Amino acid sequence: MSHQTGRCLINSISILGRGWLGLPLARRLSQLGHRIRISTRSAAKQAELSAQGLSGYLFDIDRTDALSLELLDSDTLIIAITSKNKEGFQRLIAALADSKVRQVLFISSSSVYQNLNREVSEDEAAEDPEHPLYQIENLFRTNTNFTTSVIRFSGLVGPKRHPGRFFRGGKTVKQPDAPINLIHLDDCIGLIETIIKQSAWGEVFNGCSDTHPIKREFYPLVAKAIDMPCPAFSDAQTSGYKIVGNDKIKHQLGYQLQHPDLLKLYNANHFER
Repeated sequence: MSHQTGRCLINSISILGRGWLGLPLARRLSQLGHRIRISTRSAAKQAELSAQGLSGYLFDIDRTDALSLELLDSDTLIIAITSKNKEGFQRLIAALADSKVRQVLFISSSSVYQNLNREVSEDEAAEDPEHPLYQIENLFRTNTNFTTSVIRFSGLVGPKRHPGRFFRGGKTVKQPDAPINLIHLDDCIGLIETIIKQSAWGEVFNGCSDTHPIKREFYPLVAKAIDMPCPAFSDAQTSGYKIVGNDKIKHQLGYQLQHPDLLKLYNANHFER
Protein backbone atom coordinates (compact mmCIF):
# COMPACT_ATOMS: atom_id res chain seq x y z
CA MET A 1 0.00 0.00 0.00
CA SER A 2 1.32 3.42 -0.96
CA HIS A 3 1.22 6.51 1.23
CA GLN A 4 1.36 10.18 0.30
CA THR A 5 1.14 13.02 2.79
CA GLY A 6 -1.71 11.69 4.88
CA ARG A 7 -3.39 10.06 1.89
CA CYS A 8 -3.55 6.38 1.09
CA LEU A 9 -3.67 5.01 -2.42
CA ILE A 10 -5.70 1.82 -2.27
CA ASN A 11 -5.30 -0.47 -5.24
CA SER A 12 -7.90 -3.14 -4.49
CA ILE A 13 -11.47 -2.65 -3.27
CA SER A 14 -14.26 -5.17 -2.74
CA ILE A 15 -17.88 -4.00 -2.78
CA LEU A 16 -20.65 -6.07 -1.24
CA GLY A 17 -23.83 -5.31 -3.17
CA ARG A 18 -24.28 -4.43 -6.85
CA GLY A 19 -27.47 -2.50 -6.30
CA TRP A 20 -28.49 1.10 -6.92
CA LEU A 21 -25.37 2.41 -5.15
CA GLY A 22 -22.91 -0.48 -5.48
CA LEU A 23 -22.82 -0.80 -9.27
CA PRO A 24 -22.24 2.88 -10.19
CA LEU A 25 -19.76 3.08 -7.32
CA ALA A 26 -17.85 0.10 -8.75
CA ARG A 27 -17.76 1.75 -12.17
CA ARG A 28 -16.47 5.02 -10.74
CA LEU A 29 -13.76 3.42 -8.62
CA SER A 30 -12.71 1.25 -11.55
CA GLN A 31 -12.37 4.40 -13.68
CA LEU A 32 -10.04 5.78 -11.02
CA GLY A 33 -7.75 2.78 -11.45
CA HIS A 34 -8.74 0.63 -8.48
CA ARG A 35 -9.02 -3.13 -8.86
CA ILE A 36 -12.65 -3.85 -8.09
CA ARG A 37 -14.40 -7.01 -6.91
CA ILE A 38 -18.16 -6.78 -6.47
CA SER A 39 -20.78 -9.18 -5.14
CA THR A 40 -24.26 -10.08 -6.28
CA ARG A 41 -26.85 -12.64 -5.17
CA SER A 42 -27.71 -13.62 -8.76
CA ALA A 43 -25.72 -15.81 -11.15
CA ALA A 44 -27.29 -13.95 -14.09
CA LYS A 45 -26.12 -10.60 -12.69
CA GLN A 46 -22.70 -12.09 -12.01
CA ALA A 47 -22.44 -12.80 -15.74
CA GLU A 48 -23.54 -9.22 -16.48
CA LEU A 49 -20.77 -7.89 -14.26
CA SER A 50 -18.20 -9.96 -16.14
CA ALA A 51 -19.54 -8.60 -19.44
CA GLN A 52 -18.95 -5.10 -18.10
CA GLY A 53 -15.36 -5.89 -17.19
CA LEU A 54 -15.99 -6.17 -13.45
CA SER A 55 -15.02 -9.16 -11.29
CA GLY A 56 -18.30 -10.47 -9.94
CA TYR A 57 -18.78 -12.91 -7.04
CA LEU A 58 -21.83 -14.57 -5.55
CA PHE A 59 -22.61 -13.57 -1.97
CA ASP A 60 -25.79 -13.45 0.10
CA ILE A 61 -25.60 -12.11 3.67
CA ASP A 62 -28.63 -14.25 4.58
CA ARG A 63 -27.01 -17.57 3.64
CA THR A 64 -24.59 -19.63 5.69
CA ASP A 65 -22.59 -20.80 2.67
CA ALA A 66 -18.83 -20.28 2.84
CA LEU A 67 -17.83 -16.80 1.74
CA SER A 68 -15.31 -16.71 -1.09
CA LEU A 69 -12.02 -15.47 0.33
CA GLU A 70 -11.16 -14.30 -3.17
CA LEU A 71 -13.95 -11.73 -2.85
CA LEU A 72 -12.22 -10.48 0.30
CA ASP A 73 -8.76 -10.40 -1.30
CA SER A 74 -8.70 -6.59 -1.17
CA ASP A 75 -7.26 -3.83 0.97
CA THR A 76 -10.67 -2.24 1.51
CA LEU A 77 -14.19 -3.61 1.81
CA ILE A 78 -17.24 -1.43 1.13
CA ILE A 79 -20.48 -2.87 2.48
CA ALA A 80 -23.40 -1.53 0.44
CA ILE A 81 -26.12 -4.07 1.09
CA THR A 82 -29.49 -3.23 2.60
CA SER A 83 -29.73 -5.80 5.36
CA LYS A 84 -30.26 -5.80 9.11
CA ASN A 85 -29.25 -9.46 9.51
CA LYS A 86 -27.01 -9.21 12.57
CA GLU A 87 -26.06 -12.90 12.49
CA GLY A 88 -25.12 -12.64 8.83
CA PHE A 89 -22.82 -9.70 9.55
CA GLN A 90 -21.27 -11.59 12.46
CA ARG A 91 -20.40 -14.40 10.05
CA LEU A 92 -18.92 -11.87 7.64
CA ILE A 93 -16.79 -10.32 10.40
CA ALA A 94 -15.48 -13.76 11.33
CA ALA A 95 -14.50 -14.35 7.70
CA LEU A 96 -12.73 -10.99 7.56
CA ALA A 97 -10.34 -12.17 10.27
CA ASP A 98 -8.77 -14.54 7.70
CA SER A 99 -8.68 -11.98 4.89
CA LYS A 100 -6.33 -9.19 3.82
CA VAL A 101 -9.01 -6.53 4.39
CA ARG A 102 -7.70 -3.78 6.67
CA GLN A 103 -10.27 -1.04 6.07
CA VAL A 104 -14.04 -1.40 6.05
CA LEU A 105 -16.52 1.24 4.90
CA PHE A 106 -19.98 0.38 6.18
CA ILE A 107 -22.89 2.10 4.45
CA SER A 108 -25.50 2.78 7.10
CA SER A 109 -28.53 5.04 7.42
CA SER A 110 -29.39 8.23 9.27
CA SER A 111 -32.43 6.32 10.54
CA VAL A 112 -30.17 5.20 13.43
CA TYR A 113 -30.72 8.63 15.03
CA GLN A 114 -33.50 9.25 17.50
CA ASN A 115 -36.21 11.78 16.64
CA LEU A 116 -35.04 14.58 18.91
CA ASN A 117 -36.87 17.41 17.10
CA ARG A 118 -33.58 19.13 16.26
CA GLU A 119 -30.41 18.72 14.25
CA VAL A 120 -28.36 15.63 15.06
CA SER A 121 -24.65 15.05 14.47
CA GLU A 122 -22.28 12.10 14.46
CA ASP A 123 -20.47 12.60 17.77
CA GLU A 124 -23.18 13.40 20.33
CA ALA A 125 -24.63 9.95 21.15
CA ALA A 126 -27.96 10.79 19.48
CA GLU A 127 -28.39 7.26 18.13
CA ASP A 128 -31.10 4.82 19.11
CA PRO A 129 -29.16 2.02 20.87
CA GLU A 130 -31.89 -0.49 19.92
CA HIS A 131 -31.69 0.23 16.19
CA PRO A 132 -30.36 -2.92 14.44
CA LEU A 133 -28.20 -0.93 12.00
CA TYR A 134 -26.55 0.92 14.87
CA GLN A 135 -25.81 -2.40 16.55
CA ILE A 136 -24.31 -3.74 13.31
CA GLU A 137 -22.22 -0.58 12.94
CA ASN A 138 -20.75 -1.25 16.37
CA LEU A 139 -19.95 -4.88 15.52
CA PHE A 140 -17.61 -3.54 12.83
CA ARG A 141 -16.30 -0.50 14.71
CA THR A 142 -15.26 -2.51 17.77
CA ASN A 143 -13.45 -5.23 15.83
CA THR A 144 -9.66 -4.93 16.01
CA ASN A 145 -8.81 -6.94 12.87
CA PHE A 146 -9.60 -3.93 10.67
CA THR A 147 -10.53 -0.25 10.95
CA THR A 148 -14.08 0.78 10.10
CA SER A 149 -15.61 4.03 8.94
CA VAL A 150 -19.37 4.43 8.72
CA ILE A 151 -21.38 6.64 6.37
CA ARG A 152 -24.95 7.27 7.45
CA PHE A 153 -26.78 8.24 4.29
CA SER A 154 -30.16 9.92 4.40
CA GLY A 155 -32.91 9.12 1.91
CA LEU A 156 -31.42 8.27 -1.48
CA VAL A 157 -32.43 10.11 -4.64
CA GLY A 158 -31.07 10.13 -8.17
CA PRO A 159 -31.43 7.96 -11.28
CA LYS A 160 -34.47 5.67 -10.92
CA ARG A 161 -35.22 7.25 -7.53
CA HIS A 162 -37.11 10.41 -8.39
CA PRO A 163 -38.70 11.76 -5.19
CA GLY A 164 -41.75 12.78 -7.20
CA ARG A 165 -42.57 9.07 -7.45
CA PHE A 166 -42.06 8.19 -3.79
CA PHE A 167 -45.78 8.44 -3.00
CA ARG A 168 -47.40 7.20 -6.19
CA GLY A 169 -50.17 4.65 -6.10
CA GLY A 170 -52.12 6.39 -3.37
CA LYS A 171 -49.41 6.33 -0.73
CA THR A 172 -49.91 8.95 1.96
CA VAL A 173 -47.17 11.28 3.13
CA LYS A 174 -46.89 10.79 6.87
CA GLN A 175 -45.76 13.62 9.14
CA PRO A 176 -46.17 16.23 6.37
CA ASP A 177 -44.70 19.05 8.47
CA ALA A 178 -41.49 17.16 9.24
CA PRO A 179 -38.27 18.20 7.43
CA ILE A 180 -36.79 15.97 4.75
CA ASN A 181 -33.32 14.42 4.86
CA LEU A 182 -32.15 13.33 1.41
CA ILE A 183 -28.93 12.92 -0.57
CA HIS A 184 -28.23 12.47 -4.28
CA LEU A 185 -26.38 9.44 -5.66
CA ASP A 186 -23.64 11.71 -7.04
CA ASP A 187 -22.82 12.85 -3.51
CA CYS A 188 -23.01 9.30 -2.12
CA ILE A 189 -20.30 8.26 -4.57
CA GLY A 190 -18.37 11.50 -4.09
CA LEU A 191 -18.26 11.04 -0.32
CA ILE A 192 -17.09 7.44 -0.57
CA GLU A 193 -14.40 8.46 -3.03
CA THR A 194 -13.26 11.26 -0.69
CA ILE A 195 -13.04 8.99 2.36
CA ILE A 196 -10.90 6.52 0.41
CA LYS A 197 -8.64 9.23 -1.02
CA GLN A 198 -8.09 10.82 2.39
CA SER A 199 -7.77 7.54 4.28
CA ALA A 200 -10.41 8.81 6.71
CA TRP A 201 -10.76 5.56 8.65
CA GLY A 202 -12.16 5.05 12.12
CA GLU A 203 -14.80 7.75 11.65
CA VAL A 204 -18.56 8.18 11.38
CA PHE A 205 -19.94 10.59 8.77
CA ASN A 206 -23.43 11.77 7.92
CA GLY A 207 -24.33 12.02 4.23
CA CYS A 208 -27.15 14.50 3.67
CA SER A 209 -27.92 17.56 1.58
CA ASP A 210 -27.83 21.09 3.01
CA THR A 211 -31.53 21.87 2.76
CA HIS A 212 -34.38 20.39 4.78
CA PRO A 213 -37.71 21.72 3.49
CA ILE A 214 -40.80 20.23 5.03
CA LYS A 215 -42.46 17.37 3.17
CA ARG A 216 -45.60 19.45 2.51
CA GLU A 217 -43.46 21.91 0.51
CA PHE A 218 -41.10 19.51 -1.20
CA TYR A 219 -43.11 16.59 -2.52
CA PRO A 220 -45.79 18.56 -4.45
CA LEU A 221 -43.01 20.48 -6.24
CA VAL A 222 -41.01 17.42 -7.28
CA ALA A 223 -44.18 15.55 -8.29
CA LYS A 224 -45.29 18.44 -10.47
CA ALA A 225 -41.84 18.56 -12.11
CA ILE A 226 -42.50 15.15 -13.71
CA ASP A 227 -46.25 15.56 -14.17
CA MET A 228 -47.15 13.26 -11.31
CA PRO A 229 -50.24 13.99 -9.18
CA CYS A 230 -49.73 15.74 -5.88
CA PRO A 231 -49.49 13.18 -3.08
CA ALA A 232 -52.01 13.01 -0.26
CA PHE A 233 -50.90 14.15 3.17
CA SER A 234 -51.78 12.56 6.49
CA ASP A 235 -53.76 14.70 8.94
CA ALA A 236 -51.70 13.38 11.83
CA GLN A 237 -49.49 15.92 13.55
CA THR A 238 -45.70 15.54 13.44
CA SER A 239 -44.77 13.42 16.45
CA GLY A 240 -41.01 13.56 16.12
CA TYR A 241 -38.35 14.39 13.59
CA LYS A 242 -34.64 14.97 13.11
CA ILE A 243 -32.51 17.18 10.88
CA VAL A 244 -29.38 15.34 9.81
CA GLY A 245 -26.39 17.67 10.10
CA ASN A 246 -23.58 17.53 7.54
CA ASP A 247 -20.98 19.90 9.02
CA LYS A 248 -18.46 17.11 9.65
CA ILE A 249 -18.07 16.11 5.99
CA LYS A 250 -17.49 19.77 5.10
CA HIS A 251 -15.06 20.65 7.86
CA GLN A 252 -13.15 17.40 8.34
CA LEU A 253 -13.16 16.11 4.77
CA GLY A 254 -13.50 19.45 2.99
CA TYR A 255 -16.26 17.89 0.92
CA GLN A 256 -18.37 20.19 -1.24
CA LEU A 257 -21.78 18.81 -2.06
CA GLN A 258 -22.56 18.54 -5.75
CA HIS A 259 -26.29 18.87 -5.04
CA PRO A 260 -26.66 20.88 -1.81
CA ASP A 261 -30.15 22.29 -2.44
CA LEU A 262 -32.77 19.71 -3.27
CA LEU A 263 -35.49 22.31 -3.86
CA LYS A 264 -33.47 23.54 -6.84
CA LEU A 265 -32.33 20.12 -7.95
CA TYR A 266 -35.55 18.94 -9.61
CA ASN A 267 -35.47 21.96 -11.93
CA ALA A 268 -31.89 21.14 -12.98
CA ASN A 269 -33.08 17.89 -14.62
CA HIS A 270 -30.74 15.70 -12.58
CA PHE A 271 -33.41 13.03 -12.16
CA GLU A 272 -34.40 10.48 -14.72
CA ARG A 273 -38.06 10.70 -15.62
